[in-house]
Amino acid sequence: MEHRPASELGSQRLARPSWHQRIDGAARIVFGVRGISDLYQRAPCRLLFPASEDGGFPEAVSITTSGGLTGGDRIKLDIGISPGSQGTVTTQAAEKLYRVLPEDRDIRIETRIDVDDEGRCEWLAQEAIAFDRTRFRRRVEARLKRSSRLLAVESVVFGRIAMGETFSSGLIHDEWRIWRDGRLLWADGFHADGDFKLLSARPFGLGTARAMATLVYAGADAADHLDLARTLADPVSGGATYLDGLLILRLMDRDPQALRAAVMRSASAMRAATLGLPARLPAVWNC
Repeated sequence: MEHRPASELGSQRLARPSWHQRIDGAARIVFGVRGISDLYQRAPCRLLFPASEDGGFPEAVSITTSGGLTGGDRIKLDIGISPGSQGTVTTQAAEKLYRVLPEDRDIRIETRIDVDDEGRCEWLAQEAIAFDRTRFRRRVEARLKRSSRLLAVESVVFGRIAMGETFSSGLIHDEWRIWRDGRLLWADGFHADGDFKLLSARPFGLGTARAMATLVYAGADAADHLDLARTLADPVSGGATYLDGLLILRLMDRDPQALRAAVMRSASAMRAATLGLPARLPAVWNC
């Protein structure tokens, strides 16, 4: 058996790559006709329950207590709406997606929404801020019934421009999957990997936009609101379309604050028109 000096063994231990603690958070909430019927939380995912504003649905606010996500971190949120029930889930603040080291795995964010018969649901996520050299994969999957309704919005900001930061490179994979009665209704994906300025300059790229949002309304009356959606979207940098009970509104802007204002204006108008809710977003959006 070979014996090595303790000093040599110590240097070998120091030379090994360090493994950082990673996040694997999860939360689940189910809204029933008499209130919340199921609740589960695993750090750093937490749900808070502010008093619902007059005329609003029961509300939950999702929080990531770690203050942001980095390489290898994963969070998952499950939202359920029981038959004939309704609920609003929003986020406390923007989600910060920090630089990911080359040897680390991608950040993963998963949101699953199940809305049963005659259920009504809102998923109103504030923006995700992508820091330079982050790598993240985000997925929204919604499973609906023909009589259910869903209003959902997500957005991403490419760098904190107000702080003098730019997003020059990284991986952004952002996808939606919406099912109705077991049939895939809509599959959408945005994928950018590498030099972001070069990718944005390509045909059908983002051009000078540094923030992007997607707003979706699913419901039997979706076609009735297409004209409204088109008035909310800038015809140069955005647009709205309708397909098979699904209304899709896309917004882009070179100014993230201008995009946020457009998202708030659009989501407020859509929730009033489609769900009969007040034409304002939950109070946490104004904090």
